[in-house]
Amino acid sequence: EEYAGDPRFNFIVLPKNVGKRKAQIAAIRRSCGDLVLNVDSDTILAPDVITRLALKMQDQAVGAAMGQLAASNRTETWLTRLIDMEYWLACNEERAAQARFGAVMCCCGPCAMYRRSALVSLLDQYETQRFRGKPSDFGEDRHLTILMLKAGFRTEYVPEAVAATVVPNRMGPYLRQQLRWARSTFRDTLLAFQLLRGLNIYLTLDVIGQNIGPLLLSLSLLAGLAQFVTTGTVPWTACLTIAVMTMVRCSVAAFRARQLRFLGFSLH
Repeated sequence: EEYAGDPRFNFIVLPKNVGKRKAQIAAIRRSCGDLVLNVDSDTILAPDVITRLALKMQDQAVGAAMGQLAASNRTETWLTRLIDMEYWLACNEERAAQARFGAVMCCCGPCAMYRRSALVSLLDQYETQRFRGKPSDFGEDRHLTILMLKAGFRTEYVPEAVAATVVPNRMGPYLRQQLRWARSTFRDTLLAFQLLRGLNIYLTLDVIGQNIGPLLLSLSLLAGLAQFVTTGTVPWTACLTIAVMTMVRCSVAAFRARQLRFLGFSLH
């Protein structure tokens, strides 16, 4: 009601809920600017986000750029506090490291800017993706990012472009969200592997680590339980190793962010 009469805005009302991906495609096909900004409906942008992302996109080799994410409801529960720290780590460690090589592997959906000419050339591939014989309806941001990289564009991270988004405040919705993201990560890893030969060796290690790490941790847990059941002893060495690795990572994050709260992220 507030913006419908504003000539700068063009609202597209679809006849039914067709999902995020098809809604994106409908908007992109009717757009006309050089750049397209994707923002989730529960996300609030800092006033300078568009400017900062657009400056990064001045390089014609860049096909997409994402901003830094934070939890807008961080103080709501203990879980939202942990997720806010998870976002900081994902952006300022993982994405920042990948951006050193111009290959952020997932420009996150809540706040990402794309070059429209590149988007238009990829829309057919994006729209027709299938998983296990069915049209895909999850992992839009990761898949679109990998298509950008496959097309030869760079993908970047802009830490100064801050966007705050609502995160789950209960375990049930959080675990369902994580399951969707994990499915997307494992599925699109197959596409990512085709890219890795032309990218830096660090990115190969990063992609392998993202996929093998959780598996190794699960195997360690099962092996530890099996040892306890069969011998009645606790695998203290393995427990101590995992705890030390966790505390080292969280201590580094606490030092870089200058915030002691990151020591509590070891709980996560």
